Amino acid sequence: MRVLGVDPGLTRCGVGVVEGVAGRPLTMLGVGVVRTPADAELGDRLVAVERGIEAWLDEYSPGCVAVERVFAQHNVRTVMGTAQASAIAMLCAARRGIPVALHTPSEVKAAVTGSGRAEKAQVGAMVTRLLRLDALPKPADAADALALAICHIWRAPAQNRLQQAVAAHRTPGALGAARAPGVSRTPRTSGTPGSSGTTPGVTGTSGTTPGATGTPRTPGTPRTLKGRTA
Repeated sequence: MRVLGVDPGLTRCGVGVVEGVAGRPLTMLGVGVVRTPADAELGDRLVAVERGIEAWLDEYSPGCVAVERVFAQHNVRTVMGTAQASAIAMLCAARRGIPVALHTPSEVKAAVTGSGRAEKAQVGAMVTRLLRLDALPKPADAADALALAICHIWRAPAQNRLQQAVAAHRTPGALGAARAPGVSRTPRTSGTPGSSGTTPGVTGTSGTTPGATGTPRTPGTPRTLKGRTA
């Protein structure tokens, strides 16, 4: 599995490519940062981020793109810029049909260090160790991008199994379950099973005696049963 990790940001957007499978040694294929000038227009900065990510997708052809999930911050301006850069990364991947995965900072820390509250220094040290690097890539945005890629490689198998289990659980009870070809089911009316809702033997006039022709008998008129007067 080859994953492009993206640590979104307008001034510095960290990118890193990691290849490998869960439980096996991982390999870093590339790491870097897409930069944009802080004094440039917002639209121009977003175009620069797009071009930078497109260049990484062209060069490494990842099978998945892992992006840090944006969470609420007190600085609205900062979170808006991060969200915009994140959207650009997802757009670039979706346009090529590449799956996109979102991971929160806590998920990344837990996957790499075993603790969702680990400090950045701990995350950086584990990234260096797991990828067998001589030194931690700088700036921190680049190292965070590698951590995102590692997180997805390790979490993807479990997530896939969970999704398959959920899908299998929903299938038997899904509406419109498959029936045998050509077989249709007609709803029954209330009353005696197999009846049309009328009294057996009646030709269609309600309130008639079973076996009668359908004409109601006048009250008080005697009727003959087996030769006797009723």
